[in-house]
Amino acid sequence: MRIPFRLVDVFTDRPLAGNQLCVVPEPIPDLDSDLMQAVAREIGFSETTFVTSFGPDRYAMRIFTPDHELPFAGHPSIGTAFVLVSEGRLPSPLTQVVEAGEFAMSVDIPAGTARMRQSNAEFFEPLDQEARRALAASVRLDADRDLVEGLPVQKVSTGFGHLNMPVRDAATVGRASADRPALVPLLEAADTDGVYLFAVEESSEEGSRAKARLFAPVAGVDEDPATGSAAGPLGAYLVHHGVIPSGRLTISQGIELRRPSTLIVDVEREDGGLAVYVEGGVRVVGEGAFDLPS
Repeated sequence: MRIPFRLVDVFTDRPLAGNQLCVVPEPIPDLDSDLMQAVAREIGFSETTFVTSFGPDRYAMRIFTPDHELPFAGHPSIGTAFVLVSEGRLPSPLTQVVEAGEFAMSVDIPAGTARMRQSNAEFFEPLDQEARRALAASVRLDADRDLVEGLPVQKVSTGFGHLNMPVRDAATVGRASADRPALVPLLEAADTDGVYLFAVEESSEEGSRAKARLFAPVAGVDEDPATGSAAGPLGAYLVHHGVIPSGRLTISQGIELRRPSTLIVDVEREDGGLAVYVEGGVRVVGEGAFDLPS
């Protein structure tokens, strides 16, 4: 069995930065779930995607971390759409179908970017004080000293939910580190794979900026260089709680992993809710194929 793949860097304007992604861009007969998982584990990136079908202006795909399958993820969506359009397999705009639903995608080949509309934001019950303190300690921070008072630690989803943890400044985000044995049961109790630490560095009508990091050991990813499925919820969280105005949020992530990444989030008020768009640069950096026994 031959399984062609592309290697892609997402949420970056240059190769060898951003978040790494492996894309299998065409349906492969007899490629079952177990083999998809094994391929994702062999690649070892945060995610690997497998396109399973095409339509005139849509495609279906599955997403695997090294540990398990995901219903939705951001940088795999951005990167896979870019590969399919750049290779002439599908036109832009197009629709992506994953377990979590259908997502509108668009690709700008000259600009080297892709953009997606995520699901409308869903807000969950904030953590209580005890859970807040425990979660802060699990990333080696102190809730009283290091977290922003008055803002909740809260799970938000625009397709996939992560816990948002407001930290007082970028330096504090930078010195956090995950205590995996302590963190995993707290994430499982909150029914999420990861916690997104962030600090707002600038907020204005012209645009806002934040620094963020994602620890996702439940997904088999100790730290992720760029997380589109967390960036969208963060934008919605910040607008919902009045920290930033609706509009554009630019998120810096991945510095600590030497994979600097830039994620663009646009949040618009629409029909009483929040419409969320996530955009980023994409660079295709390699290709190859697995040759496996049938």
